[in-house]
Amino acid sequence: MAASELYTKYARVWIPDPEEVWKSAELLKDYKPGDKVLQLRLEEGKDLEYCLDTKTKELPPLRNPDILVGENDLTALSYLHEPAVLHNLKVRFIDSKLIYTYCGIVLVAINPYEQLPIYGEDIINAYSGQNMGDMDPHIFAVAEEAYKQMARDERNQSIIVSGESGAGKTVSAKYAMRYFATVSGSASEANVEEKVLASNPIMESIGNAKTTRNDNSSRFGKYIEIGFDKRYRIIGANMRTYLLEKSRVVFQAEEERNYHIFYQLCASAALPEFKTLRLGNANYFHYTKQGGSPVIDGVDDAKEMVNTRQACTLLGISDSYQMGIFRILAGILHLGNVEFASRDSDSCTVPPKHEPLTIFCDLMGVEYEEMAHWLCHRKLATATETYIKPISKLHAINARDALAKHIYANLFNWIVDHVNKALHATVKQHSFIGVLDIYGFETFEINSFEQFCINYANEKLQQQFNMHVFKLEQEEYMKEQIPWTLIDFYDNQPCINLIEAKMGVLDLLDEECKMPKGSDDSWAQKLYNTHLNKCALFEKPRLSNKAFIIKHFADKVEYQCEGFLEKNKDTVYEEQIKVLKSSKKFKLLPELFQDEEKVLSPTSATPSGRVPLSRTAVKPAKARPGQASKEHKKTVGHQFRNSLHLLMETLNATTPHYVRCIKPNDFKFPFTFDEKRAVQQLRACGVLETIRISAAGFPSRWTYQEFFSRYRVLMKQRDVLGDRKQTCKNVLEKLIKDKDKYQFGKTKIFFRAGQVAYLEKIRADKLRAACIRIQKTIRGWLMRKKYMRMRKAAITIQRHVRGYQARCYAKFLRRTRAAITIQKFQRMYVVRKRYQCMRATTIALQALLRGYMVRNKYQMMLREHKTVIIQKHVRGWLARVHYRRTLKAIVYLQCCYRRMMAKRELKKLKIEARSVERYKKLHIGLENKIVQLQRKIDEQNKEYKSLLEKMSNLEITYSTETEKLRNDVERLRMSEEEAKNATNRVISLQEEIAKLRKELHQTQSEKKTIEEWADKYKHDTEQLVSELKEQNTLLKTEKEELNRRIHDQAREITESMERKLVEETKQLELDLNDERLRYQNLLNEFSRLEERYDDLKDEMNLMVSIPKPGHKRTDSTHSSNESEYTFSSEITEAEDLPVRMEEPSEKKAPLDMSLFLKLQKRVTELEQEKQSLQDELDRKEEQALRAKAKEEERPPIRGAELEYESLKRQELESENKKLKNELNELQKALTETRAPEVTAPGAPAYRVLLDQLTSVSEELEVRKEEVLILRSQLVSQKEAIQPKNTMTDATLLLEDVQKMKDKGEIAQAYIGLKETNRLLESQLQSQKKSHENELESLRGEIQSLKEENNRQQQLLAQNLQLPPEARIEASLQHEITRLTNENLDLMEQLEKQDKTVRKLKKQLKVFAKKIGELEVGQMENISPGQIIDEPIRPVNIPRKEKDFQGMLEYKKEDEQKLVKNLILELKPRGVAVNLIPGLPAYILFMCVRHADYLNDDQKVRSLLTSTINGIKKVLKKRGDDFETVSFWLSNTCRFLHCLKQYSGEEGFMKHNTPRQNEHCLTNFDLAEYRQVLSDLAIQIYQQLVRVLENILQPMIVSGMLEHETIQGVSGVKPTGLRKRTSSIADEGTYTLDSIIRQLNSFHSVMCQHGMDPELIKQVVKQMFYIIGAVTLNNLLLRKDMCSWSKGMQIRYNVSQLEEWLRDKNLMNSGAKETLEPLIQAAQLLQVKKKTDEDAEAICSMCNALTTAQIVKVLNLYTPVNEFEERVLVSFIRTIQVRLRDRKDSPQLLMDAKHIFPVTFPFNPSSLALETIQIPASLGLGFISRV
Repeated sequence: MAASELYTKYARVWIPDPEEVWKSAELLKDYKPGDKVLQLRLEEGKDLEYCLDTKTKELPPLRNPDILVGENDLTALSYLHEPAVLHNLKVRFIDSKLIYTYCGIVLVAINPYEQLPIYGEDIINAYSGQNMGDMDPHIFAVAEEAYKQMARDERNQSIIVSGESGAGKTVSAKYAMRYFATVSGSASEANVEEKVLASNPIMESIGNAKTTRNDNSSRFGKYIEIGFDKRYRIIGANMRTYLLEKSRVVFQAEEERNYHIFYQLCASAALPEFKTLRLGNANYFHYTKQGGSPVIDGVDDAKEMVNTRQACTLLGISDSYQMGIFRILAGILHLGNVEFASRDSDSCTVPPKHEPLTIFCDLMGVEYEEMAHWLCHRKLATATETYIKPISKLHAINARDALAKHIYANLFNWIVDHVNKALHATVKQHSFIGVLDIYGFETFEINSFEQFCINYANEKLQQQFNMHVFKLEQEEYMKEQIPWTLIDFYDNQPCINLIEAKMGVLDLLDEECKMPKGSDDSWAQKLYNTHLNKCALFEKPRLSNKAFIIKHFADKVEYQCEGFLEKNKDTVYEEQIKVLKSSKKFKLLPELFQDEEKVLSPTSATPSGRVPLSRTAVKPAKARPGQASKEHKKTVGHQFRNSLHLLMETLNATTPHYVRCIKPNDFKFPFTFDEKRAVQQLRACGVLETIRISAAGFPSRWTYQEFFSRYRVLMKQRDVLGDRKQTCKNVLEKLIKDKDKYQFGKTKIFFRAGQVAYLEKIRADKLRAACIRIQKTIRGWLMRKKYMRMRKAAITIQRHVRGYQARCYAKFLRRTRAAITIQKFQRMYVVRKRYQCMRATTIALQALLRGYMVRNKYQMMLREHKTVIIQKHVRGWLARVHYRRTLKAIVYLQCCYRRMMAKRELKKLKIEARSVERYKKLHIGLENKIVQLQRKIDEQNKEYKSLLEKMSNLEITYSTETEKLRNDVERLRMSEEEAKNATNRVISLQEEIAKLRKELHQTQSEKKTIEEWADKYKHDTEQLVSELKEQNTLLKTEKEELNRRIHDQAREITESMERKLVEETKQLELDLNDERLRYQNLLNEFSRLEERYDDLKDEMNLMVSIPKPGHKRTDSTHSSNESEYTFSSEITEAEDLPVRMEEPSEKKAPLDMSLFLKLQKRVTELEQEKQSLQDELDRKEEQALRAKAKEEERPPIRGAELEYESLKRQELESENKKLKNELNELQKALTETRAPEVTAPGAPAYRVLLDQLTSVSEELEVRKEEVLILRSQLVSQKEAIQPKNTMTDATLLLEDVQKMKDKGEIAQAYIGLKETNRLLESQLQSQKKSHENELESLRGEIQSLKEENNRQQQLLAQNLQLPPEARIEASLQHEITRLTNENLDLMEQLEKQDKTVRKLKKQLKVFAKKIGELEVGQMENISPGQIIDEPIRPVNIPRKEKDFQGMLEYKKEDEQKLVKNLILELKPRGVAVNLIPGLPAYILFMCVRHADYLNDDQKVRSLLTSTINGIKKVLKKRGDDFETVSFWLSNTCRFLHCLKQYSGEEGFMKHNTPRQNEHCLTNFDLAEYRQVLSDLAIQIYQQLVRVLENILQPMIVSGMLEHETIQGVSGVKPTGLRKRTSSIADEGTYTLDSIIRQLNSFHSVMCQHGMDPELIKQVVKQMFYIIGAVTLNNLLLRKDMCSWSKGMQIRYNVSQLEEWLRDKNLMNSGAKETLEPLIQAAQLLQVKKKTDEDAEAICSMCNALTTAQIVKVLNLYTPVNEFEERVLVSFIRTIQVRLRDRKDSPQLLMDAKHIFPVTFPFNPSSLALETIQIPASLGLGFISRV
């Protein structure tokens, strides 16, 4: 098909755009050959005319179908060109948040400028072992491919990481190395992989710096070779460095920094060890302040310094060397602050006692004067003489900077050498993987020597890349046997020749450096003369004579010639170097410059065959004689060219893998894509060249099966043949006429560019036509169904409506007739009521009216009487008023007259006063008057005194009178108030009279309303009564409702408390499961370390014939919380236990320390208790032996001593009674003094004390019985003595002697019992003390309970002040907290008390048994005749059973044989098929029973230890066999259940038969060994899970995801190059049936072995969890699997697994719930993903998935057909907003290695031990039945 035929209407194309580089447009009409203009419409709706180029007539590139957009591999695109590549990268980066994309063999990595959770260890595990094309693109996929090809092809590999500064090269290389370190591990215990990773912080600190483009830019190139051994584990590494940017040490541009290490030093200057460096702030030093940006946001330089020092320590750089490095670096900083003063234009000097130089010399250990002299002078040597010349200030500054750069470069090389020494492999290296982190193509406004070298290196790398891509294409075509045609590709060899060939740029530069007066200008002129107009790749700028332009493969670059010669020569004055070499105080400094004397040629190899490390950057200026002189004169350019050639040789000798890092924008914005910058980098890094080479041939490649599956819809039934290849050929010949557009290979079909898009168009048209036909048919069927449904509904409605109308009419007639009857009776009733009402009203009116008239008459008479009284009083008041008025007028007239007469008299007196005679008259008798007056005064004084006395008396009387008057006043006031009240009442009466008058006038009007009012009053009264009754009823109902609510509320509170209690219980169960999981993980880690230790011990035994002292290890059977025993029966003392405990504790040190410390503490307690019990037992034995020895030494007791023994007996009885009374009193006192809640019958403390007292009482009863026995013995002795007179003397003597012996034995028994009673008394006293102490503690508890009660009361008072709702909630919360705490405390106390009870019981049993043995031993010496007459306790004499008791006897020397035949060499299949399940466990337990029956603790211990170690050995040997592991898991559990079932504990004996209860263990409590066996069963279970995981792992992805269980549902999309370069060939495809068959196999094996059903459920649950986790993890990492059809496949597969669970009756095992995340992920793929309602549904549905998983699935969702739609970014953001409050794990993948904690529920066996037969096939003839 011609390409122009694809340019039809609605076809989409790409057109150039200055802003977005390429824009998408749609054709508005078909293109016809010859058209000069295309009618287009842009995506924003704008129409335009696109003019075609008249010369080339090239059409704009076509756009790929939407189904291909977002592909993992760019080579899978149908149209391969620049806009398609750019758009695909943008869609993946912006929409799907995917930063990795394949482009053929290249991994394109776009820097997100954001931390992404895709580099965790779970992701590493997911990519480990996977083929590269099976998973989404990732740096881990490239690393895995390199690792796998190294192991498969036995060929070294290289990963080449390139890109611009800031594109993420260093991070990508770091992640690749982390992958190798995690996947491979190290071959030794030296943790080489940690050292490899630890080299990164060191190299970043000394080689990385902040630039304008990157905060952590690598300013050097490095190639790290990671070495592997034959087992492909890391054994070492080696690093080569290239072209360190030394100029950065002395100069930084704006907004840039020096190397990180300088700022780390300044930030750590306050540390004590750095005080001698005399550092300060970074802004103080010239070398660190030039950029003006000393701080990086988000970076703590002090913390980074700590990381750097830790990395140095890990790599073996000692603290002294580290301080030496820091001294040199600090010296460089101080050297930068050295200033110079000019003396004249040609000379300068350092100021005297210059502080920076002084500090520099002190740090370097050199002389101040010597260094100051050579900083300002230089030595010139001629043929005849040598003289010293001063230099100018500018030259001195340059020399200072050159010295600083030289020191730093040598220090850099020294550090790299030491890092390589630390990473050097101690064993022979088998292969390596190299990681090249090198600078990408650079072009700046000013490009100098560094950019020239960088771009030269990139030219070489690009040439190697092009050749590799070309070679792979050729190999692919030859492999598929299709015609190979040469493809024209860009060869940059001419550019390389321009740089490195003879008379090239570098050659001319070296030649100019040799000239005495060579300069940059003269070198530029030589370049122009040599290459200008002769080489097409060399140009000269128009406006400059000091620059040149080179056309590189990526772009044109203009280089400035200034500085080229100086940087190429790298001149340093040798005199300054000699001064530094002469340092005697600083040993490290001369070491830096000793390397220069030993330097090798870059073209020659080191003894190890590797290139010398980083010797390309720094060389001294002065040469040395001979060969060394020539080496010393090598220029930087020459060295760089040689090292680059060596690098290319290394890369060509390896299989390269390419990672191209792209910088999406220059502003470091997260997930922001700048198309212009991206296109520049894609062109520069060779990605587009790869695309061009692929597009020139057959870029699209399909396998025949993939093509058939995809385009089956284009075939007819007759076209489908049995041969898929021939079918595809036939179809293609019909679809594509031009045979040049495709080629048929051996396994694939190759298409040229655009043909897949054409096939997709035909397929889409076919599907669209089919959809239209289906829609047409479906819509017609739906409309017919709708019409028939509507017609049927209409008929039904009519029938019902008509029936309804008829029923309504009949109802109307009946109601009319009834209404008439009702009206008749109603009207009659109304008339009768009206008459009765009128009659009653008339009578009432008459009565009211008559009463009213009588009352009016009475009122009239009353008013007349009162009127007369009023008139009388008024007339009297008027007469009195007239009299007072007249009297007042008369008095007034008298006053007026008298005033007139007084005025006249006054006037006369005034006239007389004016005359002299008047005065004389006045003075006559004046003296007499004075005398009289004096006399009057004296009299008046006397009167005054008397008056005072009278006044005092009067005051007294006055006070009394005043009091009386006051009382009278009060009474008057009250009377006045009463009067006022009376007046008010009068006034109110008057007002009432007025009102009555008004009422009189209103009577007529009210008369008319009285009738209505009476009716209304009556009606209201009745209504009020009814309302009151209703209210009464309502109040009753409300009361009942309130009571009901109170009851409901109380019930709800109780239920809520119970519910919360259940929740708390569930939480406690979860915590218990967590603790159980941690403990089982601890056991797993312990077993792993134990196996590791055994492996190392075996290796050491192989390497060393004689074991070294100190390396012997005691085998352990259990972790740190159990007693451990060895194979040797000699080491059984308790003192050996701490020694055996040390090793597991050391192993467990890196584990969970909290749990470990608890276990260790518990072990210590158990050891102490055991030690104390052992000591006490030894002490008792010693006492018994001493007593026995004393008895043997004593002489025989004569007959006269019988009375003395009787007294002893009585004393013993009294002592026993006394002890019993004391016990009773103690029990009574304890019961009375304790608090009720503590001494309650169910309290734990009460039970403990009661058990203890009961046991002591029982012991006393036993002692009493023994006393009775002794009494009977005495009686028999007396009876035997009485008949001695009838015997002969000889007989008498003989019997006397015999009886004497018997008496001695009786005395010995007495003494033993006395000692025992004393011992019991001492124990009782100690117990009494402990009981008193316990009483004190209980009193303390009572006091604390009282305090708690007070606190509760206070809290209750506070709650009562709260509102009711808050009160209830607070009380509930408090109650729940209290109950929880109380429950936990009680559980802890119960556990402690139970342990105490068990210990005491064991102790009492042991003591009783020892005493019983002593008594039996003593009683054996009594004569048989005496034994017949004496009442002996039968329990002390063991009786031999004649019948078979379910025990097996074996000899001690046959123990190893038993373990060998029954465990080590037993074949599980034979036992599972022919014998009863669990037979080895029953046999072992029967052997243990016999050892218990013999009371042989050594035999029990040895047998159990050998059994456990034997099981461990067989599992270590055949641990990868599921049948073996399952068999021993089943038998270990059965053995554990037998130990429980026959332990004698009541909890385990409930289901036993009486016969089984007789078989219980009698002498030993094996609870500790039960714990050991439980831990062993946990380890076996975990091993079983690992085995089945290894078996299922290869099947899961293929069976659950890749295989099409429902044929034809899933569509196959075109795949890229990565699918073709799979690392391994197909080994057969697993299907879902394969998984189910494997599950059936597992289940049948476990059932045959008799595994417990509960344990089988747990195994099945674990298997299903593994299936769900692995499937979901792969789904989350594979974009091609996230489609609607794949969701249907997954749901179908899950349903098949559920059906399997139903068939096996395992639905209640919890296995289905483990698949819930996978089910929800499949549902998420199938649900609608458009509206907010869909988002809400997704959020509620996917509760088992984390937010990260939901977003990841939505981002990866890929339509397989054009009819599906992509998920919009806005919808994903809506989901994220809705889920932001959900608190879940940020982890993306499920932990597929997670193992659920396992439990072993007790499952007793109904099998009788005595019925078990031992088959001869087991080879156990040496054991016999007992």
